[in-house]
Amino acid sequence: MTASDLLGARRVVVKVGSSSVSGDNAHRIPTLVDSLARLHRGGAEVVLVSSGAIATGVPFLRLDERPEDLATQQAAAAVGQNILVNRYQRALTSHEIIAGQVLLTAHDLENPTHRDNAKRALDRLLHLGTLPIINENDTVATHEIRFGDNDRLAALVARLIGADQLILLSDVDALYTAPPSEPGAERISDVAYGDDLVGIEIGEAQSGWGTGGARTKVQAARLATEAGTRVLLTETRLLAAVLDGADHGTRFAAAD
Repeated sequence: MTASDLLGARRVVVKVGSSSVSGDNAHRIPTLVDSLARLHRGGAEVVLVSSGAIATGVPFLRLDERPEDLATQQAAAAVGQNILVNRYQRALTSHEIIAGQVLLTAHDLENPTHRDNAKRALDRLLHLGTLPIINENDTVATHEIRFGDNDRLAALVARLIGADQLILLSDVDALYTAPPSEPGAERISDVAYGDDLVGIEIGEAQSGWGTGGARTKVQAARLATEAGTRVLLTETRLLAAVLDGADHGTRFAAAD
């Protein structure tokens, strides 16, 4: 998988984590959007799966930390989702791209009728030249019916729309043979399809705002590659360099 593969993709799903686009890192949104616009200009249909609604809403509700109770999480998501999409649209406007907001629950992708409706809506949004921004509908989702993390949601969306490329962005630059902080840990640049990564220590670590660690990203990558979607896992700030040809991240080969 090279920069030309990414830029030549037909449909691309990009997932970004909460820690990359909220709080002190909200200023990174325009830079991320520049890369999305570059893919868009290259002819790709681009879908963004963005976490960050709760984290974005918390300070506007004058809360000091992520709420523990479901009702306050839902309230923070309702406020934060509005602000988050507005920030994306402001950045996209400079590229003359219109965003379309799509909020999903796990039930939407499990129920055949809802799933077909979601696919039809996304297909139409893409054909109209918009850039759909997807998030879990945290305002109505309960703990029992959540996807668990947006890595899985992004993989399911990639399967739903037949994407040929999934890019998982977070605050981790790649998959390593052991936690990156440990001596001797080495970056894994490529993972062959079907590789069980035997002997690789995959951690559960996650940020204070996110819900997924390295393990969830590997699981999401496997879910996507099974359906023929290539996967790149890298750090949000490195995406522009990867599109320029730099060798960063971990690439997962897809099934034929």
